[in-house]
Amino acid sequence: MSPAPATRHDPVLVTGCSTGIGRATAEALLDSGHTVWATARRPETLADLAARGARTTALDVTDEASMTAAVAEVVDAHGRVGALVNNAGYGEYGAVEEVDLDKVRAMFETNVFGLARMCQLVLPSMRASGSGRIVNIGSMGGRFTFPLGGYYHATKYAVEALSDALRVEVRGFGIDVVLVEPGVTRSEFIGTAGSSDGLGDADGSPYASMRDSVGRTNAEAYDNRMMSASSSSVAGVVVKAVEAARPRARYLLTPGARVMAVTRTVAGDRGWDALMARRFGL
Repeated sequence: MSPAPATRHDPVLVTGCSTGIGRATAEALLDSGHTVWATARRPETLADLAARGARTTALDVTDEASMTAAVAEVVDAHGRVGALVNNAGYGEYGAVEEVDLDKVRAMFETNVFGLARMCQLVLPSMRASGSGRIVNIGSMGGRFTFPLGGYYHATKYAVEALSDALRVEVRGFGIDVVLVEPGVTRSEFIGTAGSSDGLGDADGSPYASMRDSVGRTNAEAYDNRMMSASSSSVAGVVVKAVEAARPRARYLLTPGARVMAVTRTVAGDRGWDALMARRFGL
């Protein structure tokens, strides 16, 4: 039997396309001939994608009416959502003791609850058509945790759990669930994460020296072309996850991320804690 055509899961709805991995994914899908719905909270940021052939619409994954309207627009135009790429997300960093929990709740609304609600909204049309694919953008941070990243990593651990449960729940309806786990990725993400209050200057904080060390080490990792990946390289894997006749459950990027994932398993808690202390100069 020949593989299914690349367009079997069209149209593809992608969240968070204004920058970074989401934008690169929309571009890569268009280059591969897919019907792409590129979305963002501010659709005016998507004008160049529209000029390349993408359908664009507003979608805020923290707003129920916005999510419902965007999915309904795609279903009205095509009869279903063929594939969903849940990309929208960001990082709020800092010590567990210090981060404002209102900011943590806002991050969970985007990274976890918005992702989950988008799954709920696209599944009825996928089930009705007997096929579909959901690609969740997780992180290597869903497998292990760095200091001052506890709350962000918690959102990505949650995405891992949701993806694992959903994959089994919907398999019988002809729907695949795939988790893409990028490692350090060169995008606007680092700028947003780096501006977190919990990583800023705070002379009176008991974690001030840790903030300096973690911030410096993170910046070095993102600047290291051997340790980090481009948004376009991640987008290429997302396209593979959308098009594969039998996709993997997980795609972990980069080689450095794979080494760390194995190290976390082999080293155990004490070994990992010691490694983190050395890596971040703690």
